[in-house]
Amino acid sequence: MPQIEEWAGRLLQAEETGMPIEPLTAAWPEIDIPTAYQIQLKVIERKCARGQRVVGMKIGLTSRAMQQMLGVYEPDYGHILDTMVLIEGEPVRLSRLIQPRVEAEIAFVLRERLTGPGVTVADVLRATAGIMPALEIIDSRIRDWKIKIQDTIADNASSAAIILGGTLMPVEGLDLRLLGLVLEKDGEVFATGAGAAVLGHPAAAVAWLANAVARYGLSLEPGMVVLSGSFTQAVAVSPGSVIRASFDRLGTVTARFVDA
Repeated sequence: MPQIEEWAGRLLQAEETGMPIEPLTAAWPEIDIPTAYQIQLKVIERKCARGQRVVGMKIGLTSRAMQQMLGVYEPDYGHILDTMVLIEGEPVRLSRLIQPRVEAEIAFVLRERLTGPGVTVADVLRATAGIMPALEIIDSRIRDWKIKIQDTIADNASSAAIILGGTLMPVEGLDLRLLGLVLEKDGEVFATGAGAAVLGHPAAAVAWLANAVARYGLSLEPGMVVLSGSFTQAVAVSPGSVIRASFDRLGTVTARFVDA
């Protein structure tokens, strides 16, 4: 379909130039969710052809509030490339972003392959080497975040970068539903949350992902990093912003944003 190639090119150009585009759904009202995923995959294919590697996946729209806002009733997902993984402690350059926001999440590091359909929470926990505190920097190549579900899916689920904390914690003995979070911006509490905000259980989000990608003959592979979804609403950032997420039992992860 020529439109898939065309919109993949537009999204890549928007990311490279920092100039957002109008919503896909405004110019192409009949676009459906499967077609939006085809555009996402085409963008990822082009990036991999340039030498980038898929190292994980992210899950979005895990909160009921966000699903209701976009009129959908299940999450979405995107890909994490090696170039999207930033090192904690190094400043995040806003010049590489368009209209960024930050979410605090749990990152699952897989020890075993997860292949749907029928993957359960128990399967996810058995397959997990450990979990890490994480920040996801979301960004939209769509002007002013005027997105519908098809727009964000095509735009790699509005993902831009991730930062992982330094601790890999085994999941044994942890009830991830009760895992607490304090999210701070510039030293002040912005939001608090718990793991139950993520589809009732963060591992349920990973199970959903394994079952969703199975529709395309894909699995979640050993070594992959999977971001399970935000505990709270996203926080906007500007030059000088410092975002810190403190998770019960897991530790902290911090991002500092600069102009250049």
